[in-house]
Amino acid sequence: MADLWLPALVTLLVWWFSTGLIIYLDGLRRETFRWTMLGATSLLLVGLAGLHMVAWDASAAGAWLGFLCGVLCWAWIEIAFLTGLVTGPRRTAIPRSTRGWPRLRAAVAAILWHEIAIIVLAAVIVALTWGAPNQIGTWTFIAFWVMRQSAKLNVFLGVRNLSESFLPDHLRYLESFFARRPMNLLFPVSVLAGVVGCGLLVLAAIAPDASRHETIGFTLLATLVALGLLEHIFMVMPVSADGLWKWGLASRQTAAPAVAKEEGRTRPSTAG
Repeated sequence: MADLWLPALVTLLVWWFSTGLIIYLDGLRRETFRWTMLGATSLLLVGLAGLHMVAWDASAAGAWLGFLCGVLCWAWIEIAFLTGLVTGPRRTAIPRSTRGWPRLRAAVAAILWHEIAIIVLAAVIVALTWGAPNQIGTWTFIAFWVMRQSAKLNVFLGVRNLSESFLPDHLRYLESFFARRPMNLLFPVSVLAGVVGCGLLVLAAIAPDASRHETIGFTLLATLVALGLLEHIFMVMPVSADGLWKWGLASRQTAAPAVAKEEGRTRPSTAG
């Protein structure tokens, strides 16, 4: 039984803490980003090396380590985007009147390098684990990718809660690509696909012939998909998820006065 509830609990804690930490770091002053990216890149290399090393370990430990290495790789993707290092060729807002193809083209340009980076990193991970029995790390990265891609599309098409408070100041222009609506046609499809995927993973985890590696690994993945579904549900609820990471958003409040003070020092005096 511990092979079911313990992976679920650990996934919940990793999801909550890592999300809050990334929000906190990307809300700090921009001169700190070089150190943030240095740390994230170091952890990415650890994650990639770890995925290759544990890919042939089909034990319970292999499932845990594969999952954690997959999380480290995805964390780099999130940090690189939110620091503004890897976004897209367009870094300006669009007029609210922009609709249809011009809006879609501009939105793709705003995140193009980010999407390419995900594809490249996914290809590297697949190559490092190709043909190996332990694919938990690879599927962890892919699960993050699919759920995040779904979230991006739903925010673009329109939902009630856009979570714009999670955007750091240097990415505020991305708000112009968001649409606020009660719901969109893709949303129920996203939720249904997530429920089916989560259900299949749960069935695989509790199958009578499942090994400990499979039970732990599929439970980790099922919980991750369930948490992605929770993030989707928050998109259409009358309350936002901001309160879950209030401690992470605190860096925005501490960085703003410092930035304002610095701007005041550098602003030319108009006194006669």
